[in-house]
Amino acid sequence: MIVLIPAYEPDDALPGLVAGLLSADPRLVVLVVDDGSGDGFSPVFDAARRAGATVIGYPRNRGKGQALKTGFGYAERHHPGEGVVCADSDGQHAAPDILAVAGRVRAADDRTMVLGERSFDGDVPARSRLGNALTRTLFRSAAGGDLHDTQTGLRGYPARLLPWLRSVRGDRYEYELNVLLRAGRAGHRIESVGISTIYLRGNSSSHFRPLVDSFRVYAPLLRFALSSLAASGVDLAAFVALGLLTDSLVLAVVGARLLSSSVNFLVNHRLVFTTGRRTPLTAAARRYFALVVALLAANYAVILLLTDLGVPEVAAKILTEALLFVTSFAVQRRFLGGPAHDPRCGGTQHRHRSRPHGRYRPSHRIPENIP
Repeated sequence: MIVLIPAYEPDDALPGLVAGLLSADPRLVVLVVDDGSGDGFSPVFDAARRAGATVIGYPRNRGKGQALKTGFGYAERHHPGEGVVCADSDGQHAAPDILAVAGRVRAADDRTMVLGERSFDGDVPARSRLGNALTRTLFRSAAGGDLHDTQTGLRGYPARLLPWLRSVRGDRYEYELNVLLRAGRAGHRIESVGISTIYLRGNSSSHFRPLVDSFRVYAPLLRFALSSLAASGVDLAAFVALGLLTDSLVLAVVGARLLSSSVNFLVNHRLVFTTGRRTPLTAAARRYFALVVALLAANYAVILLLTDLGVPEVAAKILTEALLFVTSFAVQRRFLGGPAHDPRCGGTQHRHRSRPHGRYRPSHRIPENIP
């Protein structure tokens, strides 16, 4: 089993973690990826080598996602057939918890990834509680699974998943969330192991930048929101115009939705659900417009109900669109992303709560040159 530790500007906790892991299980291979920390951190990496780790890296910071992919590639080339457990470098993952995840990976089948999920109790920084609650809610809407810890850095993967992990988009913080979003559709299962909740010095060691890095993590939902907002503007304008011209609620709702849904489909297929480009345009269109028919029926029924209750038509239209937004996002991710998988071949199994994301800051991408 490989323990992969991506490290950006680590402190003295890194050599201690390496020593603790190898003392507990000498069979482990501890692989540390120096994510462009700079010469000033060479003593820490040298100490990790002396403790028994293999250290690889590159001169400029490239982000946590790229560091993980680099480690996966090294593991495939130099330790074929070995599973990988990913852990953070700053002491927030205890050696017994890392070993527990490794043990679950060994016991699970070769399509199951294992998350170390924190109980999220005790003295947890407020931004971590808020960030994880938000991400958990958005993940439920986007992927349909009730995963409690979407941002844990302690994760275990069987060897079979390493090529797929390298294909997942993202070089920085968004990478680990993308892995979870794509796992079910790729036919991979998710299991969890309860671990300790450790926040050292109020999580001051984190390199996560709340505004910039949060934008990257939530970019798919933000793009969808902007696309839906534009389509809603078209839909509302057409609804008002057709209502004035025809004096028919049915014609106004249907005509407006046909126009706005065509715009929304083209934008979402090309810009929002980018993994959907693997799906032929005609197949994605069939799925999308089947969704449009279902949402149109729901849209009409809700508007009719609200107007019967005395709500003005335009206000009823706006309220209805807001109510159907989350449903539309969740279903479009599936419809535009390819065919659904048999739940026996994928899905999620979950326990416990979450922890904050991130030990890295983004920088420029440079060509990989790793042994």
